[in-house]
Amino acid sequence: MSLHQFADRTEAGIELALRVSRVRLRTPLIVLALPRGGVPVAYEVSQALHAPLDVLVVRKIGMPGQPELAIGAIASGNIVVRKPGAAVRYGPDRRTFALLAERAGAELEGRERSYRGNRPPLMLSGKTAILVDDGLATGATMLAAIRAARKAGASSIVVAAPVASDEVSALVEAEADALVLLQMPAELQSIGEWYRDFAHVDDAEVRSLLERAQPPSRTAPA
Repeated sequence: MSLHQFADRTEAGIELALRVSRVRLRTPLIVLALPRGGVPVAYEVSQALHAPLDVLVVRKIGMPGQPELAIGAIASGNIVVRKPGAAVRYGPDRRTFALLAERAGAELEGRERSYRGNRPPLMLSGKTAILVDDGLATGATMLAAIRAARKAGASSIVVAAPVASDEVSALVEAEADALVLLQMPAELQSIGEWYRDFAHVDDAEVRSLLERAQPPSRTAPA
């Protein structure tokens, strides 16, 4: 597995799509992006597989005073994950963590309304769900997504990402049915270091990509 920087999320998505397309996948398929950064990557995967694209909304729970350090995550369906390890051992007590999770849950509901709009609730029963993000840093958000997809009835869960560390990939692989990664560096300080262009993905871009991925509506002949 040769290590290299991706030009941007689109290039990473194209490369990832090629790798995912080699996996034997049971239909019907659905590609679920973890917003925001996972959406441009997942868009390319959905296009290559000719599979519908949707989002599975997750929110990181950050360490008080260090919000970028994930100590857990919450996903649709009231799924809460507290990441094991040093960040938790030296982090907040259970009551404080529960309050942080509640706050993240309120933010998650708002984002889900923003991204999914009038779409019906996710129907995953009997489907192979391909969960896609732009990288797995702590694994907390992806673990929450896996458990949410499992709770929603997905028959099989495939996790796909351009980059993840060995440690995190082991955590995720233990819960997913399959794991597809392009790169596994021994040390991963941040996801952004593996992209030459790691520009912020805003809500408008998320909604635009979701709209572009929708099949064209069929109009009845006159």
